[in-house]
Parts: sequence; C-alpha cells; structure tokens
Amino acid sequence: MSKNLVIVESPAKAKTIKKYLGKGFEVLASYGHVRDLIPKEGAVKPDEDFAMKYQVIERNSKHVDAIAKAIKKADNLYLATDPDREGEAISWHLYELLRDRNALKDKGVYRVVFHEITKRAINDAVDNPRELSTDMVNAQQARRALDYLVGFNLSPLLWKKIRRGLSAGRVQSPALRMIVEREDEIQKFKPREYWTIESDNEKDGQAFNAKLTYLRGKKLSQFSINKEKQALAAEKELLEAAQGELTVSSIEKKQRKRNPAAPFTTSTLQQEASRKLGFSTKRTMSVSQQLYEGIDIGDGAVGLITYMRTDSVTLANDALDEIRELISERYGAENVPKQARQFKTKAKNAQEAHEAVRPTSARNIPETIKSHLSSDQYKLYNLIWKRTVACQMAHATIHTVGVDFAVGEGNVLRSTGSTVVDPGFMAVYEEGVDDAKKSSGDENRLPPMEEGDKVKLLKIRPEQHFTEPPPRFSEASLVKTLEEYGIGRPSTYATIISTLQQREYVTLEKRRFQPTDVGTIVSKFLTNHFTRYVDYDFTAKLEDELDEVSRGEKEWIPLMKEFWYPFKELVKDKEESVSRAEVTTEALDEDCPKCGKKLNIRLGRRGRFIGCSGFPDCDYTRNLDDDGESSEPEVVEGRTCPECDSPLIIRAGRYGKFIGCSSYPNCKFIEPLEKPEDTGVACPKCSKGTMLKRKSRRGKIFYSCSTYPECDYAVWNQPSATPCPDCGWPMLTVKTTKKRGTERVCPQQDCKFAEPWELETTEENDAE
Repeated sequence: MSKNLVIVESPAKAKTIKKYLGKGFEVLASYGHVRDLIPKEGAVKPDEDFAMKYQVIERNSKHVDAIAKAIKKADNLYLATDPDREGEAISWHLYELLRDRNALKDKGVYRVVFHEITKRAINDAVDNPRELSTDMVNAQQARRALDYLVGFNLSPLLWKKIRRGLSAGRVQSPALRMIVEREDEIQKFKPREYWTIESDNEKDGQAFNAKLTYLRGKKLSQFSINKEKQALAAEKELLEAAQGELTVSSIEKKQRKRNPAAPFTTSTLQQEASRKLGFSTKRTMSVSQQLYEGIDIGDGAVGLITYMRTDSVTLANDALDEIRELISERYGAENVPKQARQFKTKAKNAQEAHEAVRPTSARNIPETIKSHLSSDQYKLYNLIWKRTVACQMAHATIHTVGVDFAVGEGNVLRSTGSTVVDPGFMAVYEEGVDDAKKSSGDENRLPPMEEGDKVKLLKIRPEQHFTEPPPRFSEASLVKTLEEYGIGRPSTYATIISTLQQREYVTLEKRRFQPTDVGTIVSKFLTNHFTRYVDYDFTAKLEDELDEVSRGEKEWIPLMKEFWYPFKELVKDKEESVSRAEVTTEALDEDCPKCGKKLNIRLGRRGRFIGCSGFPDCDYTRNLDDDGESSEPEVVEGRTCPECDSPLIIRAGRYGKFIGCSSYPNCKFIEPLEKPEDTGVACPKCSKGTMLKRKSRRGKIFYSCSTYPECDYAVWNQPSATPCPDCGWPMLTVKTTKKRGTERVCPQQDCKFAEPWELETTEENDAE
C-alpha cells in the first residue's frame, strides 16, 4: 500500500482525520499559515506587478521541517486545509516551500476539500481530489497585499499627524467609522417629549390595559400629545366620559403564520451567540472551531458541526432527510412540513458550494453528549442544533385580537393581544433580535369579549416619554451592519472587531462599543482626508472584486493597480498638506478664563482635554466634560481623612477617578472610588481577612485579602469557599478557559486539582 501524507491546519483536526483514514495515511498539521510577507517595507513591489517577498513564519518553521521530512517517505501529498480562500493559500504556500526544497519530485500532489469532518466526507474528499485553485490563491494574495500596502503607508502617516504607535487597516477603518458616526448621532441627539394615555381595565377578574388611539375623532401619532397640560386634559375628558366603565365597540381577530429563521451562516451565528449567550465574535469562532475539528464523545473524536466560515443557508439532502426523521420522532409528524424548507441567502456573492453551519448529525442530541463537552462547547452546539432542527419544522400559528373601546364622542382606546395556538418550530427555537422593544400586545392577555360588552375602568394613566438616541453598536448589531454593507467576509468579522479593541480605538462598555478619543480622531482624519478608502460602498465593491478574482472572473494585478496608484498619491499629498495641529486640535468658541485667548480641544497622552490656544505661554486646562464654571473639587460628604482628619475629595488620575485627601501632597491617603466587593471567602493565607473583589489599574478584575498590606495574598480567579480535596488548601478558584470551559481549580502551583463547574448565574445565561 502506498504511503500518503495528508496536511491539515490544526493538530486536533489531524487526530480526528487520522482515525477515519486509517493505515496508509499519515496526517500532519501546518498549524495555520506557514509563510507570510516579510514584516518590513518592500515586501510588496508595485512596480514589479506586485511581486511579493515571503518568509517562513518562525513559530511554524519546525512544522514545515516535519512535513518536509515526512514527504520523503510518502508517495502522495494530500493538501486538506480549510475550504476557504485562506485555506487554499496555506496549501499553495506549503506546496511552494516543498517544491523549492525539491521534496515533491515524483510525488502526486492533490487538493482535497471537505465541509464536515465525518468519515463519509473525508473519504469522499480523498477519493475526489482536485488541483490547487490559482484563482483563489490570487484573490488571497491580492487581499493580503492590499492590507499590507494600506498598513505600511497609512500607519506612518498617523504617527506623524496624530500619535506614534497608531495603525490603520483597510477593512477595520470603515468599521471604526460606523462606530464613531453612531456616537456622533448620539451626542447630537436632542430628545423630544411626548405623552401616551393608557388605561388599566378589568373584566371577569382579569386585568388588562388599553392605549388611546383616537382623541376627539383624530388619530393620534407619536407627538400628537407633547405637553403635560394636553395629557391631563385628555385624562380628565376620558374619565368624565367613561364614568368608570368602557364599552367594546369593535373586535378584530386575525390569524398569522410565522416561519422559522434560516440555518446559521457565520454572521448569524455570531449575532445569535452574542444575543443569547453573551459570546464575543472571537469566542464564538474559537468554540465553533473546536466543534468542527473534532471532540471525543465516547467513540473517539468526531467533528460535531460543519465548516463554520460560510455565508450559505443551504443544507445537504441527506442532512435534510435525517433532520425531518428526527422531528417526526421527537416532536410529532404534524411538525414536519410536506416539503423540506429551502432558504435563499441575503449575502452578496455567497459561497453556495458550502453548507450552512449545522450539526454533522442531528442524532447527536445536545443533552446526550453534554458530559463530553465544555460549558462553552455545549452552549454553542445546543444553539446550532436547535436552530438547525427548528428551520425544518412547521410554522407557528398565532391568533391576534384587537379590541376597540368607545369612550365618549370620537375617543377610542385600543387593546391588543396574541395567543400562540400552535407553537410549531417555536417549541424548539426562536430567533433573537437586536434593540427591540416589546409591543403592548406581546404580553397583554385579553379576557373573552363581545361587541357591546362593558368592562371596568380602573385607571387612566398619562405617561411622559422622551425619544431616545439610536443605540450604540453591540457585537451582534455591528456584524449585522457590516454584512448588510458587504464589508468583510465570514472569516473576517471576528478579526475586525478584535483589531479595533487591540488598537484601543474602541472599548466595550456594557456590551456596547464606544470609540476612544484616539479612535474618534483617527476615524475623522481618515474620513476627511481618505474619504474614498473608508467609504462603505467602495470597501464593499473591493470585496466583491476580490470575490470575482477568486472565481476567475477578474484579473488581480489590474485590480491592484487601480487601487494602489491613486492611494499612493493621496498619501503623499496629505503628508505635505495636513498639519498635526489641524488633525488633533478642534477650535472652541470660548475664551480662556486665565488669559482671554480662545480655547481648543486638544489630544493629550491621556485623551482629549480643553486647553488654551496660547500654550505654552498660558497653561490653562480642564477636562472635556467640565463646564468650566467651577474648578472646585467634589467633596466626599460625611467623611474625613482617617490619617489627618482633612476633608476627602474626588480626584482624577491616570487610571480614572479616586478618593484622596485634600491635604495632598502633605497627606497621601487614597482609596478607590468604588469600594471593593467582599466575597465573604476567608483568606486562606492569614485567616484574618476576607477576599475582596478589586480592579487593577488596567481594569482587570482580581481578588485579594482585605487586610492588605499586612497580607499580600491575591488571585486572578473568583474564590470559592471549598477546601481542595487533593491538597487541603482552604480555598478553590473558579477558572474559565476556551479549551476546558469553566472549572474549579486549586490555586496552589504544585497542586493540579480541577473539576468541571457550572456557575449559578452568568451573564451569558441572562443575556437575550
């Protein structure tokens, strides 16, 4: 039997595939990309048709050597990297490296592609290989070259015009622009007052409410009643007309059908995992990678889901058959539609050759394999399984009813309610939504009523409201918007978001993105001076053109030339014509209280602040959020310094606000503005204090003894008042990792105790 060498990207995948192929096959991992552009100027040569200079990635050189050694003993090489553009490029780079070493002489070289790691899929792929796709490789090279040229030319410009150490990205910059523009909308937003009139009612002992829809014969819009005086007048009129009861004037009954959502694409999986599990896009992709590559569920490792980088919503016929059989068995034949549901993708240039993200076998029911999965793996697999099964179930049938109540001449109160008559797919899964407010009819249960019936009026409630600004982007809504604009591709959403955070252009506050001062300035500089290159349509069009290259419909070198030469000239022009002060300074129509010159908003080491334009002759400054009317520090009421009895004040430092002594620098007493939370767990080192939850200067949570500095015991993970069963240390800690999920572990270095653990309450469980 001939010896065959198979190359995949990860060792976990290699282990699973080796099991399926058996004897005659050796499976090795490349550990991701094996080559990349040299990390210095000149790696891409535009004047030489964009020739690229690559080097072996240092951390993976030993893996390349191992592959080169193994191919000597093999007759055939099967390149089985991921079925997307990046996977194709990894195979090509490896092929080029091995060919340059003369390691492929008299060897058969084949490209194999599969979208699920099952025995059938693997053997089918090996039996039906293809050649490397030059078009896909060219598309990946073009994308990499574009990102390199933008980074190596824009980043130095940002250093000169804003601050050293900054960088810009071709796709990340439009995403940053989205976040900054949304923040501008929020800051400019002016709330409008409006009032609603609702009634509390009762019939046959059942309470319900209704809302005023017509007043004096005129249909009400959102701002029809916008003053308290109008609302109170309407309340008085309704109470006088009703005299304690309402009359049913009309009843409208409807029946509607609700169909299930399509199976997951990469984008919708990231969105739903964010809404329902509280997962970041990076966390979602990491866990889904684990599920795809293979997990031992009792009979050896098996891939539990299909390939997770896809924008297709199609399902294979054999998968459809299996899902429909399962539905019939578990949920009844009545929940199986006559024909399998087919869905159409909404994504531009979707890769329809791929499948949607689905379980490799619907028979792998989440509850039955839960013991083999980490907490994160189970949560995500359960989500994918339910969505996939639900998409092939019968529609839900919902009855809605609208009841109008006449109150005097021309006044109408309306009450709506709904009842799920047949849940259909909703018995298994219901899709989440972003920033949605429940309508009044969602939870309003109505008693049986007929026209002419009288119901008891308990109360008329005028309620004041104000319009709200648009919400900041969550990870889910940002991914959704990027997809709608055609910016990025399934494999890039997580990278885009993590890059913006790593560069400290945005922060995630209460699961919403806020731009930092630096991020705002970078975005506005790029938007003002590189308008075309952060334009949403331009970025989307470039993505479409790269897709065309991958399909052989467009040449990559003309595409590169079309982008590069105008971009290069623009960088050169802005380097000469734009000053740093122009970018980092914003003039204010306000005089300096110290010298009378105009004030500016400036960018400093710690962010933006207000300073005098006469600097350095005038050193007046204040925080951006100060109104300038008072520079007096805020005094902490009812407390004095425990060391010198001086008043305590709230001060601002490098790492935020804190409480300090007003006698500083004579007295240097300080304490956190937010008191540390007491966990109630006794300190295992001194047994005198308890473990307090604290925040480091960098914002990271840790736990330390309340008697500090007398006792310096501290841990990074949440303490648990349970002794270690192995070494007897009085305390365990709760630790969560991507690989192992949540565990209780012993904090002692020389003790290896660990056990699976489910937190009683987590943000993921509570998030919708």
